[in-house]
Amino acid sequence: MKVALFGATGRVGHAILTLLLEQGIEVTAMVRNPEKMQPHAKLSVLQGDAKNSADIVKATLGVNAIISALGTDKTSVLTEFTSHIVPIMHQQQLKRIITIGTAGILNSRAEPGLLRYQSSESKRKSITAAQEHHKVFNILKDTALDWTIVCPTYLPTGASTDDYIVMRDYLPEGAVQTTTGDTALFTVKELMKNEHLGYRVGIKSPRY
Repeated sequence: MKVALFGATGRVGHAILTLLLEQGIEVTAMVRNPEKMQPHAKLSVLQGDAKNSADIVKATLGVNAIISALGTDKTSVLTEFTSHIVPIMHQQQLKRIITIGTAGILNSRAEPGLLRYQSSESKRKSITAAQEHHKVFNILKDTALDWTIVCPTYLPTGASTDDYIVMRDYLPEGAVQTTTGDTALFTVKELMKNEHLGYRVGIKSPRY
């Protein structure tokens, strides 16, 4: 298997990259700053911009799946990337894409019909990032792609506990945090198992 990974220098993206390489999976990582990447026999690094269609095409040639761990950076990078990647995947006959989202775009239990970031469940002062992730969800759900959006809540840097709980379209009850390690581990397992095609998946790490 060969994977195109976007956002490989971020906290979650780097953890995903490490796990993919440990599994012996070939990775093409497109990054803005290649000097941040450590060389590896299974890793190809391309310098590029996730908002540039031509760069994305180069990064996705010959791969079997796409993983995006791109952050919002208070910009439109997520929606621009997703708007480009969907037609590129169709052109290259690719079906599988996993993206890292946010728990804000999961369904609200408190106010059915709303997403968490739109409801009283949200404690964040700014909803800009959630709005970007919501746009990505809207783009993907209207495609025939095999997509999964991994939706962690408060995301501290931390190792995988391998004791996480997941739930489709909702945040597991009592969720307080999701470590970067658990988010990455679930993402890689989902890549291999394809158990949640067409779903947003809330994920909860234990709190010690």
